[in-house]
Amino acid sequence: MSDANLNQLWARALVEELVRGGVRHAVVCPGSRSSPLALACAQAEGLRTWSIIDERSAGFFGLGLAKHSRAPVVLVATSGTAGAHFYPAVIEAAMSQVPLVVLTADRPLELQGWGAPQTVPQARFFGEFARLFADVGLPEADNGALVHLRATVARAVAVASRAPRGAVQLNVPFREPLAPMPGSFDARHLSPLAREGRPGAPLTTLVPPARQPDARVLEELRARVAATERGVIVCGPRDENDGFAEAIASLAEATGYPVLAEATSQARYGGGPATVSLYDAMLRHEPFARAHRPELVLRFGGGLTPKGPQAWIDGSGAEIVVFSDEGGLYDPAHRASRVVEGSSVAACEALRQGLSRGLGPWARSFLWAEQWTRAALESAFSEDPALTEMRIAHDVVAAMPDGANLFVSSSMPIRDVDAFAPSMGRGLRVLANRGANGIDGILSSALGVAAASERPTVLLTGDLAFLHDVGGLLTARRCGVPLTVVVVNNDGGGIFSFLPIAQAEGAKSHYEPLWGTPHGVDLSHAAALYQARFRRPDSPAALRSAVAEGLKGGVHLIEVKVAERARNVDLHRQLFARMAAALGEGPWL
Repeated sequence: MSDANLNQLWARALVEELVRGGVRHAVVCPGSRSSPLALACAQAEGLRTWSIIDERSAGFFGLGLAKHSRAPVVLVATSGTAGAHFYPAVIEAAMSQVPLVVLTADRPLELQGWGAPQTVPQARFFGEFARLFADVGLPEADNGALVHLRATVARAVAVASRAPRGAVQLNVPFREPLAPMPGSFDARHLSPLAREGRPGAPLTTLVPPARQPDARVLEELRARVAATERGVIVCGPRDENDGFAEAIASLAEATGYPVLAEATSQARYGGGPATVSLYDAMLRHEPFARAHRPELVLRFGGGLTPKGPQAWIDGSGAEIVVFSDEGGLYDPAHRASRVVEGSSVAACEALRQGLSRGLGPWARSFLWAEQWTRAALESAFSEDPALTEMRIAHDVVAAMPDGANLFVSSSMPIRDVDAFAPSMGRGLRVLANRGANGIDGILSSALGVAAASERPTVLLTGDLAFLHDVGGLLTARRCGVPLTVVVVNNDGGGIFSFLPIAQAEGAKSHYEPLWGTPHGVDLSHAAALYQARFRRPDSPAALRSAVAEGLKGGVHLIEVKVAERARNVDLHRQLFARMAAALGEGPWL
């Protein structure tokens, strides 16, 4: 045997099962107790190992890798508090159904509870946010123990990968020696199954249930669609890269329904002729919104980002059918009459059979409204060359080539892309952490996407989200991952200016330090610290040029300073009002 000691054999068997289960990326953080796991990852064939210093950044980097690749990614941490820094990424993985396998190295039983350094209770570290927890026990040179280890790892990968996907935790204790120093270890008494598993396959293959939606339910729904002309297809955030845009376009043509597609739905950029992007502005025009209340809503993907369109759907009185790929429920107002689980692509293909309504007056009225609101948007931008937050979102998307990746931060950037960056005839993969909707780990998540895809990737983020994860620039430099980071800098938390707290009499004297949170940081220093190329464009043309230059390779930090936060609220309202007013007085049907 090539294994120098029992720890090395144990770690090798564990990592072999990860790779055989489909894991292709390992994100490893430095530590002593995790040494056998780190070395096993580095030596495993078919596994790319990324070394990241900060566990919090590593967790989100792994999340980004898995979000783009849709395959499980392994995270490795040493004992003590190290693994706890994965917690935010584990929560996001659970909320957005992203597969992760978390390995927390641990001290042996005899060191637990007696004050040994770097020793904390690690069982069920992540509570209800882990799909599975197992302590694999201390390494044993025993056939039964090794076979059990392999089977447990195979099961963990399968659980992370099947609906509802998410993170699993394996706690892996080791006794010293942790380094692969040869000793008196002899594995000749072990069976081939224990030593090597089943080469080319997991020890135990767990076959998930079929993901085909219920045929009888779809048949009933097809009859409902055939009898209902006033329907809409609504697509919320969805990460899958499985032909969804094409399936939705075919369903829209068959049903005659317009497609209200969020930026992160994978159905807006590269979508079909029925795609509607600027529905947030359109539905702010009350006469238009009233005249276009649907009778049937087909909902795909996660929860909608803007509140207005969701309120319009919930208040329409329409029958709402939710299609859930991963078993997730996105119906906080409890308006859905039915949730159909299974592949959304399969549901679209089955549902359109026998339907051939085409895009008639109902759908065309939405598409005409889209043209009018878009004309108003472009006219406003042509009249005013200022780099507003809305213009930045629009122009970043416009500057991206076909097939590129855009990662968008929560808070204002995702809202601005969704509201002001319509479909532009190019296919883009647009991703965001919309499970828990947090601003933590944004830069590291985008780096993971860039690393997994090897395609030009842009991150659009706010200044607070950037500063929250600025250490991700170290990850970018050490791992050599190219990324273009566009930071909208309004010197604080801009989204709070849109909320009632900004105008509350009792909070005015405390608003800036507690919510506005100005930081005054010159971001060029962050670029210099981590050796990123820095630009600060002051015009739309300069911004587009900076993005185009960044997409050629390397790590680029583009800082765009914008109007004060209170002024930004007025600018948003004015642009929305102008876009909505473009719809006129009708008639639209």
